[in-house]
Amino acid sequence: MSDNPVFDTIQSELDANDVVLFMKGTPVFPQCGFSSMVVQVLSHVGVKFKGIDVLANDDVRNGIKEFSNWPTIPQLYIKGEFVGGCDIIREMYEAGELQETLKAKGVETEAA
Repeated sequence: MSDNPVFDTIQSELDANDVVLFMKGTPVFPQCGFSSMVVQVLSHVGVKFKGIDVLANDDVRNGIKEFSNWPTIPQLYIKGEFVGGCDIIREMYEAGELQETLKAKGVETEAA
């Protein structure tokens, strides 16, 4: 446990879920184009993930930026490890690196 209860909340989500996307809106109804792009990539790859709407909680919205030392949302975590934001995820997907990372970490995908 840290001295920051928001960090504890974030860490508990990362511990409980293999793939977590901190985003604006929900996977069904993204509230920004960048979040929407990452949802589309993850859906195309066929990976199950938990979307956490940072717009619903200002503490989490600000806390996740400090937690990861990354200034923007969305933020993707795989097996508790920060992977990147929209541009990084898109580039990794296009290069096949996202799929390789998921496979290497033992995360199942439905895509062939």
